[in-house]
Amino acid sequence: MLYYTTFNSPFWEITLVGNKEGLTNLHMETGKGKRKFIINDEWLRDDIFFKDIKTQVIEYFNRKRKEFDILLNPQGTEFQKRVWQALYAIPYGEVRTYKDIATAIGNPKACRAVGMANSVNPIPIIVPCHRVIGSSGKLTGFASGLNAKKNLLNLEKELAS
Repeated sequence: MLYYTTFNSPFWEITLVGNKEGLTNLHMETGKGKRKFIINDEWLRDDIFFKDIKTQVIEYFNRKRKEFDILLNPQGTEFQKRVWQALYAIPYGEVRTYKDIATAIGNPKACRAVGMANSVNPIPIIVPCHRVIGSSGKLTGFASGLNAKKNLLNLEKELAS
């Protein structure tokens, strides 16, 4: 059984989905980007189930939290999960390139595959795919839109400095 909740953050509406094994999805309704999200009729709304996760996400947006203590259960291929694990290790306020992530997972030539895994990361913010930039230092693709990526990086930059 999957549960969900929806709430407003300081930037966007957030939808959380998960079960007893952990959080499976975090969706930011930014109105931009390519990511579309539909609540499944079979899911059960349970705001209490997500109370702690919601608190942590709001603390992040309010610049009171740099790390999350949340059980995660993202669904994907083994390769995607390795990429997401490497993303999770990027410290708050820092960025890495796609090549850095490819190297971190032991496959330095897999930059494009890392980009594809990034684009389907089901738990952005907590698994910080927004902290990955192009090798030129420029912001590159973000499933929720480049403006959202810029906002998240700026938020972290303010607190990290």
